[in-house]
Amino acid sequence: MRKSTLRNSLLVLLLFSTAMACKTKKAIVKTPDVAVVPVANRKKAENLVLLKAKDIPFNTLSMKGKVSLDMNGNVNNVNITIRIQKDQKIWASVTAIAGIEVARALITPDSVLLRNNLQSLAVKKPFSYLNSFTNKQVTFKMLQAILTGNTIAEFTNDQAELNSDAGVFTASGTQGELAFRVLFNTLLKTGELNMNEVRAAKALKVVYSDYQQVTDALFPSVIKINSLSGTKKTNLAFDFSKIERNVQLDYPFTLPKRFEIIN
Repeated sequence: MRKSTLRNSLLVLLLFSTAMACKTKKAIVKTPDVAVVPVANRKKAENLVLLKAKDIPFNTLSMKGKVSLDMNGNVNNVNITIRIQKDQKIWASVTAIAGIEVARALITPDSVLLRNNLQSLAVKKPFSYLNSFTNKQVTFKMLQAILTGNTIAEFTNDQAELNSDAGVFTASGTQGELAFRVLFNTLLKTGELNMNEVRAAKALKVVYSDYQQVTDALFPSVIKINSLSGTKKTNLAFDFSKIERNVQLDYPFTLPKRFEIIN
């Protein structure tokens, strides 16, 4: 496999891969037929506050489980651990079924570090490097929200169009060249996120399901991401079996001398 192909596969996996309660067996919160909080004809600002109040608050998050990566029909199934220190760093480790770590990543608002343990290769880039895989308007906080199912600030502000049908909200609008549409379920949590950049032929769809109660908040244990960039299709399916909030976490990342830094 070419270095660039393997590098890009691992990068995509780590980018999208990447609570005092801990669950080994899922206790799924059923999505009710109607909104858990009755919604009347309130002002948009009040409804936005209502939706944002359902975000899971955290200082740190740890998610462990399995992920299936399908890149243009090439499927890989591995284990993944994602750790987040809010607004500061996202750390991810990918291991094979045998327990061998194949890749590790550390993403901050300023930088991206990726380590391919199989070939002793590394990528060291500014955060803007990720925009070639997503959209030029994607920020660290937006990536953080995508991985946690929380509301995205740019999509839930006064400029967004917010509609409600029987208490089920839809937020839509544009941010520069990016068009977005967010569907909230009857738990008032994000059920589906769509981002499209027509000129660049890029599209991203994220579906959240199987919400679990993590202390006093809800977290999606299943996250499915479908990405389209030109003719390249990437599908990711995360299934987290263990979710921890506000626990002490480490974010180890080193580049041994044997690793070659590539562009």
